[in-house]
Amino acid sequence: MTRRSWITLSLAATAAVLLLAWAFRPRPVEVEVAPARFADFETTVDEDGRTRLRDRFVVAAPLAGQLQRIAWREGDSVQAGQVLATLQPTLSPLLGARDRAQLQAALSAAQATLQTARHQARAAQAHLAQTENDLRHSEALARQGFVSASKRDSDALAADQARAEHEAARAAEETARFQQQQAQAALQAASRATPGEPFAVHAPISGRVLKVNQTSETTVALGTPLLELGDTRRLEVLAELLTTDALQVHPGSPVRIEGWGRPQPLQARVRLIEPGGFTKVSALGVEEQRVNVLMDLTSPPAQWAALGDGYRVGVRILTRQQAHALTVPVGALFPLPASQGGAAAGWGVFVVDGGQARLQPVSLKARNAQQAWVGETLREGTQVIIYPPDTVRDGARVAPRQP
Repeated sequence: MTRRSWITLSLAATAAVLLLAWAFRPRPVEVEVAPARFADFETTVDEDGRTRLRDRFVVAAPLAGQLQRIAWREGDSVQAGQVLATLQPTLSPLLGARDRAQLQAALSAAQATLQTARHQARAAQAHLAQTENDLRHSEALARQGFVSASKRDSDALAADQARAEHEAARAAEETARFQQQQAQAALQAASRATPGEPFAVHAPISGRVLKVNQTSETTVALGTPLLELGDTRRLEVLAELLTTDALQVHPGSPVRIEGWGRPQPLQARVRLIEPGGFTKVSALGVEEQRVNVLMDLTSPPAQWAALGDGYRVGVRILTRQQAHALTVPVGALFPLPASQGGAAAGWGVFVVDGGQARLQPVSLKARNAQQAWVGETLREGTQVIIYPPDTVRDGARVAPRQP
């Protein structure tokens, strides 16, 4: 065999070996990647909620008698003082004394309720004046740079809550005054020599009819519920949070109302976290400890005018906000193996560096359902692997998956 033939054969064998090596070499693992970036980060507590009226009023028969047919229907608007029903009193000589005693007791209770409402209104007015004075003081100091903006915002929130409490206390006082006047009129009607005169039952508030308990003409006893009224412009949102989640929430926490039937979310604030919890069985049969959290809508009423009592809404309560935080998709995080002493070694991500996966430990500050806020051990724009498969190791060849 000539020298040329040996050279040709050697080259062919070398090419064949190289071809086999290329054919059987490990292929890069296809992975999904996303860049680390600075963004606004927030954590929330998400739960289903429902709307409800802050105040419901049950209009009951102030005395026994023959109820005439009620023409009002659910959804009708009524004004304070408007006649809701008419009673034809039927006080017999044997029952008149007992009924009058009951009416006198009802009048005494209404007077006590009115006195309590007056005291609460005065206390709410004093609290409002104090919070407004604190707000003016904080605003003056903030302009001079002596207090922080968060202190000023906290005082502004306290003033808003005190203003709402004062309005509610005044409304309660007006309602108690009307109930006292109604009880006084009922007692006077029972004390007349001609008790058969018609007696009108008036609306204690301006609002809408929620329920009509008695529609047909019938005989009713003292205290029989006739209608339910409510002001649909005074709605609140109720959510039943797990007690572990409720510990992350505090009065004044901002809330976004989503999934209520319109694309635009509504704004709200937490008003009250009830002090007592309760046990509720979930759909999976697990007993859970929950607590009621009440929220006030802060969006303009025109935006949520279509909402009514008992409507389902989605509640998202913000528990933490951070501007310009370095974030990565939460699927890129994984726990690092524990050290020999058994202590957790923290969290890590795989970054793509020159076609290879490199393990990068990170400090996890917070995370939500989509993003994780990590310490600035990564550079903005660094490509991290999302949900790395088991075949990815430090130094493994990877290739970004093409969309």
